[in-house]
Amino acid sequence: MSKVTKGRKIRLGKACEQNRRVPTWVTVRTRRGVSSHPKRRNWRRSTLKV
Repeated sequence: MSKVTKGRKIRLGKACEQNRRVPTWVTVRTRRGVSSHPKRRNWRRSTLKV
């Protein structure tokens, strides 16, 4: 990561934060209306354009 620019690191960090599961309280509050995260990403299956 020493050769990666700061802007790219910021974008990678943002993508890392977005790649989380839906919180349990959201699932409970919406009565399972929201159970899956549409933007979930697996590091092997899909690539990032950053």
